[in-house]
Amino acid sequence: MAKYLVIVESPAKVKTIKKFLGKNYEVTASNGHVRDLPKSRMGIDIEHGFEPKYITIRGKGELLAKLRKEVKKADRIYLATDPDREGEAISWHLSKALKLDENTDKKVYRISFNEITQSAVKASLKQPREIDMDLVNAQQARRILDRMVGYEISPVLWGKVKRGLSAGRVQSVALRIIADRESEISAFIPEEYWTIEAAFSIPGEKKKLEARFYGTEEGKLKIASKEQADGILEELRGAEYEVLDVKKSERVKRAPYPFTTSTLQQEASKTLNFSTQKTMRLAQQLYEGVELKGAGTVGLITYLRTDSVRISEGADAQARDYIAKNYGAQYVAGAQAEKKTAGRIQDAHEAIRPTDIARTPTAVKESLSRDQFRLYQLIWRRFAASRMSAAKYETTGVKIGAGKYRLSVSASRIAFDGFLSVYTSDEDEKAENNVLLKSIDRTTQLALADAHGTQHFTQPPAHYTEASLVKTLEEHGIGRPSTYAPTITTLLARRYVIKENKNLYMTELGDAVNAIMKEAFATIVDEGFTANMESLLDKVEEGELDWKTIISNFYPDLEAAVQEAEKRLEKVQIAEEVTDVVCEECGRNMVVKYGPHGKFLACPGFPDCRNTKPYYEKAGVACPQCGKEIVIRKTKKGRRFFGCENNPECDFMSWQRPSEKKCPKCGTYMLEKGNKLVCAGEQCGYVEEKPKKGNVSEIG
Repeated sequence: MAKYLVIVESPAKVKTIKKFLGKNYEVTASNGHVRDLPKSRMGIDIEHGFEPKYITIRGKGELLAKLRKEVKKADRIYLATDPDREGEAISWHLSKALKLDENTDKKVYRISFNEITQSAVKASLKQPREIDMDLVNAQQARRILDRMVGYEISPVLWGKVKRGLSAGRVQSVALRIIADRESEISAFIPEEYWTIEAAFSIPGEKKKLEARFYGTEEGKLKIASKEQADGILEELRGAEYEVLDVKKSERVKRAPYPFTTSTLQQEASKTLNFSTQKTMRLAQQLYEGVELKGAGTVGLITYLRTDSVRISEGADAQARDYIAKNYGAQYVAGAQAEKKTAGRIQDAHEAIRPTDIARTPTAVKESLSRDQFRLYQLIWRRFAASRMSAAKYETTGVKIGAGKYRLSVSASRIAFDGFLSVYTSDEDEKAENNVLLKSIDRTTQLALADAHGTQHFTQPPAHYTEASLVKTLEEHGIGRPSTYAPTITTLLARRYVIKENKNLYMTELGDAVNAIMKEAFATIVDEGFTANMESLLDKVEEGELDWKTIISNFYPDLEAAVQEAEKRLEKVQIAEEVTDVVCEECGRNMVVKYGPHGKFLACPGFPDCRNTKPYYEKAGVACPQCGKEIVIRKTKKGRRFFGCENNPECDFMSWQRPSEKKCPKCGTYMLEKGNKLVCAGEQCGYVEEKPKKGNVSEIG
C-alpha cells in the first residue's frame, strides 16, 4: 500500500487534514521555518553574489530528524505550507533541509489550499506542482534586504543612543509617518468658527423644522467670530422666511467588499478594539481549525493574508443562494463591479470569508471563545453583506430664504435596508436617519421660533491608531498583508511608540531613533523609496526581475550611507551628561542614561553604586500656577507632557511647552505651537509669531 506524507506549517492543522485524507496519508508539521539566517552575524556573502548562508534554526534539529524518518517511509511527499511567499519559502527550505531535491527515488510535490476544508485539500492533491522559485526568491530578497538594514544600521543606533535598539526597512518608515503626524498635531493652531441653527414653526405641525445657516444667495459663508455671528442672528430675527426649493432624490449605498487583511485589521480595531496582532492571532485560529461540537475540527475562514477582494465562483453562488432563502430574492446583489486599486493585487488568494456561509455565527457560538466569536461574526457579516443588494435612502433637501441669507435642511430615511440588514460599519451607525415633515413644500409658511449660534474650533489631525496606520501603510504601498501587524508590534515592543486609548504616541526613545534615521538614512525612511522597493519585490514574484539585482543595487548605497553616518555622527557624539543632582548614597554627581523608557539618572559609580532616579528635563520656564520650574514629565505609559516640578502640590500640566510670555489680550499664559505662540485661554484665540532667537523646539 502506497504511503503519502503531507507536511504542513502548523500542528493545529494536522488533525483536521489527517481526517480529510485517511489512513494512507501521514500528516505532520514543520512548526514554521526550519532554516534561517544566523542571528550572530549578517549571514550574507557580500563578496560572492550576496549568497545567503542559511542554518538550521536552533531547536529544530530533533524535528528535522523526525521528518527525515517520515520521508524515508513515504513514496510521495506533499509540501503543504501556507499559500503565500513565506509559505513557498518554507517549502523550499524544507526540501533543502530534508535533501528532497537530492533524493530521486521520492516524488516531491508542492500543494496549496486557500481554506482548510475537505474539498479544498483534496482538490489540491489533484493539482500538485513544483515549488515556485519566483515566490521563493521574492521572499529571500525581502528577508535579505531586511537583514542588511537591521545589521548595518542598528549598530549606529547602539553607539549614538543605546544598545539593543533596532532599525527596520518598513518599521523605520512607519515610525517616521507617526512622527510626522505628531509634529503636525504639535504645530496645529485651532481656528475659531461659528455655526447658526434655527428652528421654525409650521402651521398644523407640532414638530419644529430644524435648519442650519448656509450663507448668502451668492454662496457658502464662513462665520469666523462671535461678532459676525451676532450680526447675522440679529438680521435673521427680523427677516421674513420662505421655502425656495424642495428637492427629493434617492441615494444608493453600495455593499462593502469582503475583507482583505488590511481592512479586517482596520475594522476589528475600530469596532472590536482589537490590536492588529490580536486580530491576526484569532484569524489564524479560525483558519487552522476550531473544534466544533458534533463536527470535529473545522477551518472556519479562508486564508488570512491577502490583499484581494476576489471570491470563488462556488462561494459566491452559495452565498447568493443562502441570502435568497433567508432574506429574500430582493436582497441578492446584482453583478458587482471589480474593485480598482493602485498597484498590484496578489490575486492568488480569495478575500477573507467563511468557508461555509451556512455555518452562521449563532450556530458556532458555543464552540468559540468570546473573541473568536466576535471576529468570526465580523467576517461572516461582512462577506454576507458583500453579496447583498445596495441600501437605498430617500433624501430631501430644503433651501430656505431669509432676505440675502440662505438656510438649509437635509434629511434622509432608509427606503430599503439591503446589506445594512446584516452589516453596518462605524460610519453607517453614525449616520442619522432623520425624517422631514411630510407636508413641507414651496407654499409652506415658516415662522422663526428660535435661532442661536455655537462656537467651534478647528481640530488638529487625529493621532494615528493601529487601524489608521495600517490604512496609510497600505495606501502608500509600504509593506504587505503579512507585515502590518509585526511592524506595529515591533514599534510598541521597542518602546519607540506607546498606545493610549487606541492612539499611538512617539516616545522620547522613538524621537531619538527617528531623528538619527532622518538625518543619516533619509532614503531608508523615505515613503516613495520603500513603496518602490515593494513593487520591485512584486516583479521578482512575477518572474520579471532577478532577486539578486535588487540586492546588488541596494547594498552599495546602504554601505555608503552607513559609513557617511558614522563620520557625521562622530562630530555630534552624545557625551555622558553630568547633572547637578548628587547621589545621596555615595556623593557623586549623577549622569543621564538611556533606558527602555527613555532617559533616567544613574550614579556613575556603577556597579559599586546602583542608585537610579527618574530624570526630569527642565523646560526653562516658570510654572504659570505657582512660579516654580516646569519640567518634562511622562504618563505611566511613557507619553511626555509639561508639568510642575512641585507636583503633586501643584497640578499644572500641558501637552505643549508653556511660554514665559503672557497673552496681551487676556493675560493667560501662552503655548508654543510650531513657530507660533498661542493663548492657552480656550475663548481667547490670540496668536502671534514666536521670537526667532532662543527658540526651544516643542515636543508632541
